[in-house]
Amino acid sequence: MKDGIKELQVLLKDTLDEDRYVHTIGVAYTAASMAMCHGADVDKAFLAGLLHDCAKCYTNDEYLQICKEEGVPISVFEYENPFLLHAKLGAHYAKKKYGVDDTEILSSITYHTTGRPDMSLLELIIYIADYIEPGRRVLPHMETIRALAFSNLNKCMVLILENTIGYLKEKNRPIDQITNDTYEFYKKQVS
Repeated sequence: MKDGIKELQVLLKDTLDEDRYVHTIGVAYTAASMAMCHGADVDKAFLAGLLHDCAKCYTNDEYLQICKEEGVPISVFEYENPFLLHAKLGAHYAKKKYGVDDTEILSSITYHTTGRPDMSLLELIIYIADYIEPGRRVLPHMETIRALAFSNLNKCMVLILENTIGYLKEKNRPIDQITNDTYEFYKKQVS
């Protein structure tokens, strides 16, 4: 596995721009650390972290075109906000280009941007690691969110989703219904 990971890192370094690659490495190591803390599979978390943004190198028009060509389903919301397709396309590429057939890894890549209600442990880890990795700019409540990432995943999700939804509303940007549903789900979990 370690040799395969090294090869994958070289491939990703050639595919992604420098900032995205640094972010990817940060997510992979953060996810592995969280996996150790929460009793998840460390290798799967590292691999999912490495691949979570493997398709984040296209324009919006390219996302739509490639997803149509590859048979990746596109929701109405994604047609209007194609940048979200990097998650679904990333899961597709993880399977097709990088040979990952683990459904939990693929699902964690698929939902790392929108989330979904009742996420698996690995899905939670990748979603949160993407938000908190050390290279991320500091967002509101980041210190608390980073602490919760290692102590209470449900509370961590609520704070992240409150920040995300608040930011999108402030910027007058649309919010995918699945993100709202995810927030409502985790809000109920912590109350």
